[in-house]
Amino acid sequence: MPHVRRFVFSSFQTNTFVCHDEGEAVIVDASCMTKKDEETLVAYLNRNGLVVRHLLLTHGHIDHILGCAALSRIYGLEWQMHGHTVPLIERTRDQSALFGIPAVEPPVPGRILNEEDTIEFGSCTLQVIHTPGHAPGSICFHEEHAGIVFSGDVLFMDSIGRVDLPGGSLPVLMHSIFQSLMPLGDDTRVYPGHGPQTMIGRERTQNPFLNGSFPLY
Repeated sequence: MPHVRRFVFSSFQTNTFVCHDEGEAVIVDASCMTKKDEETLVAYLNRNGLVVRHLLLTHGHIDHILGCAALSRIYGLEWQMHGHTVPLIERTRDQSALFGIPAVEPPVPGRILNEEDTIEFGSCTLQVIHTPGHAPGSICFHEEHAGIVFSGDVLFMDSIGRVDLPGGSLPVLMHSIFQSLMPLGDDTRVYPGHGPQTMIGRERTQNPFLNGSFPLY
């Protein structure tokens, strides 16, 4: 059973996850903005004797890629992402200006991930689920046997991803949630890009955007 450790970095309060099993780890998203953030993340990995096998991006919005370049240099790995994320990270300078932060060094794309691709580490296998709507290249990472999914900014506790940024679409997002995430099962634990972990079953019944109590259209 993999262990998941959440780190919350930057003024965006974005989650970075380390998921590890049998001494091997993946990092999901890189919200570390400062040298201290980087050192906190690296210290955890070193303290637990973990070998980082994969760097994974759920999508390319600025708050999720702040520390990508630094972690690539530290671990000698490129970031794996969906193909539709590449044009977004190529506009990292524009994203930085939009949110009024210093220019961020963009990640270098490595392996391009598509629906049903897999990422292996330890005894675990993450399956890629393409879930557009928040961003065209949004993907989730699902470990079926452990019953966990990293949902990026697609699904949160009591909320869903914003759709007012370029490439966002509410109908597409809702389709992704209901067709790709809800079928994972009520006992699936959700690790989102912001906020605390939750469960698919909880969101099915209590999330106002999913249970019909909040009019979307």
